[in-house]
Amino acid sequence: MSLVVNDSLATSATQPIDPAQPAQKTFAQLGLSPAIVRALEAQGYTSPTPIQIEAIPAVIAGRDLLAAAQTGTGKTAGFTLPILELLSRIDFSRVPHKAKIRTLILTPTRELASQVEESVRVYGQHIDVKSTVIFGGVNINPQKERLNRRVDILVATPGRLLDHIGQKTIDLSGVDTLVLDEADRMLDMGFIRDIRRILPLLPKVRQNLLFSATFSAEIKTLAAGILNDPVYIEVAKQNAPAELVSQVVHPVDRERKRALLEHLITTNRWEQVLVFARTKHGSNRLAEQLDKSGISAMAIHGNKSQAARERALSEFKAGRLQVLVATDIAARGIDIDQLPHVVNYELPNTPEDYVHRIGRTGRAGSEGEACSLVCIDELGLLANIEKLMKRKLEQRVIKGFEVDPKIKAEPLRKPQVQRPPRDHKNGPKGNPRSNLNGGAKPAGGGGQNPYSNQQKPQGGKPNGNAPSSRPPRRKSPASGH
Repeated sequence: MSLVVNDSLATSATQPIDPAQPAQKTFAQLGLSPAIVRALEAQGYTSPTPIQIEAIPAVIAGRDLLAAAQTGTGKTAGFTLPILELLSRIDFSRVPHKAKIRTLILTPTRELASQVEESVRVYGQHIDVKSTVIFGGVNINPQKERLNRRVDILVATPGRLLDHIGQKTIDLSGVDTLVLDEADRMLDMGFIRDIRRILPLLPKVRQNLLFSATFSAEIKTLAAGILNDPVYIEVAKQNAPAELVSQVVHPVDRERKRALLEHLITTNRWEQVLVFARTKHGSNRLAEQLDKSGISAMAIHGNKSQAARERALSEFKAGRLQVLVATDIAARGIDIDQLPHVVNYELPNTPEDYVHRIGRTGRAGSEGEACSLVCIDELGLLANIEKLMKRKLEQRVIKGFEVDPKIKAEPLRKPQVQRPPRDHKNGPKGNPRSNLNGGAKPAGGGGQNPYSNQQKPQGGKPNGNAPSSRPPRRKSPASGH
């Protein structure tokens, strides 16, 4: 499905890309140097993905970019590879030791920031480019020491970046390229105010790359204020889940969800399961209960220390942890090939988050399974998911866990809607756009839509007057300069 974009926003738009029929090109044909191609081949990457085929030449040519791309499409390499290529053409022997930051990549979460910076280091291991990552939840002093040395590419979360700006430990006056990765998630998390504060500190003449899984009105407004004559790329159908993911709904009473989850894990002998819960407290409680039942489990969410989050991810990726229980925001940046099972222990408040969740499985040509444990309280959320996906999901009742018809629907807990003030641990917490239920009764009994009372947060739209006013084209650096 093609997304209609205002001509002033993307006058040089490309057609949506069909991932089933990508153009046959190599990384070298896209303009990447042998040193970068060698690093890619060492990782087993020989053929670019559809978004990389479109994005890499555009970024190397100096164009602004507006890309609709979900996780698992290769979008990270779609912007890191051409940025590395441009920087590799600079002779840093003529640059002072403490050179200014040239590329700023903003991400919504610590996990995603770490993942992006790791990609930069891996892809750029054979070229003279320096990178670092900064995020909250850890000691700021080691970050200051790294920033005092040469940094060409900085990956950061908005809150911690502003901490450094406030302490005058960072200089953004030399930024040539700005990347907003998962911009939709940054808006969902309330980072728009932080972005507004950061933009005026950047040079007006710069290249801007914006990646988003969805294109809401807020994203379009943000893009219109930042991008200049962008190339527009859309990968396949917007909000389309992975074709290799089988999806099933298991109706169950709310009080029997944990028992059903344990039954599914043990009966099917699942060895690696990513389970999504709606709240941090619920994630902790579920992980503890599973662990007591003999199923190794840990929770990951924003209140966990960075060390605890990294340990849980490491154990899960290595196969030493059977179940990882995560909230939606904490799961951003979890990148595991061939993850076989995703379970929605509780349905998300927005249908787009459902697509993000199940996109964690069925990657890299591997089949995946996503199952949702749905009680009567969540039927309204399920209806909105099916509306977005334009189809009914298969419902399969598990023997011994039949729904009790006498149980009545109860309102879901009303999520927090106000964005708390940014603190030293990487800024905003909570979801300012998550007031989806509005106190309404669930749709299970009377068909009432729990989204009917949804209100947009005040100040949710970005300021279109804050961004760059750069010339329409920017020449790429000449080789050897």
